[in-house]
Amino acid sequence: MQEPSGAGARPVDRAQALPLWAQVHADLRRRIEDGEFAAMFPGELALIDEYRVSRHTVREALRRLRDDGVVVAERGRPPRLAGTPEIEQPVGALYSLFASVEAAGQEQRSVVRRLEVRADGVVAVQLGLEESTPLIYLERLRLADGEPLAVDRVWLPAAVATPLLEADFTHTALYTELAARCGVRPTGGRENIRAVIPTPAERAQLGIDDTVAAFAVERLADHHGQPLEWRTTLVRGDRFSVTAAFSARTGYQLGLAGHAPRQRPRGLTSMEHR
Repeated sequence: MQEPSGAGARPVDRAQALPLWAQVHADLRRRIEDGEFAAMFPGELALIDEYRVSRHTVREALRRLRDDGVVVAERGRPPRLAGTPEIEQPVGALYSLFASVEAAGQEQRSVVRRLEVRADGVVAVQLGLEESTPLIYLERLRLADGEPLAVDRVWLPAAVATPLLEADFTHTALYTELAARCGVRPTGGRENIRAVIPTPAERAQLGIDDTVAAFAVERLADHHGQPLEWRTTLVRGDRFSVTAAFSARTGYQLGLAGHAPRQRPRGLTSMEHR
């Protein structure tokens, strides 16, 4: 197979006896050891464009890196450096991203972009409130070991959540503060998760290139049946996975409370608590 060539490519010498995959492999090993990919390892398409070689060549170099134990390269998922933990979310559980990040052995920290009172008619309706009802709005860039993981936006009724305006959300969980300051925390709800292609602005926020998709997560949480929280989260797909346990006898075993979601059309996964 003839290898493409072009300006701006990293050094591969087609006159060498050393195979091109071996040259790419060696150069990537050097770059990994230099810490060049501490934030994110490039995807296949980015490497093809950078080295001006074929997909077959890149895949062979990645396979050798995987055999070396320095890269995790799984079918259908972008490669990543070995030792970069993936954040797992259990389907059907009222999970905390804060707790999930720390359970993966990483430091959770947030950059708070907004913490204020505002009105939002669309969100108020989601919460079963009048459109002009004041809401507490919290927007955070969620970091795992200092690297962007998710953009998180939360709305709560101001009548309940106003004490949160005094909280420092740099390194704490929303539900912990909600319980301590407001005396409530979610007892259930519904969550929808879907794969999306981030916009250029969203990719910049998450520190990913155009080879990495993301999960869009929408959560409506309640307190004993009363809507309490509307949340939207955009989380990078190369660091996040959704998991569920099941058995042939009982089907899916979902969530901390053992509640399974009702059937939904076209395989949509949801998180529901009744």
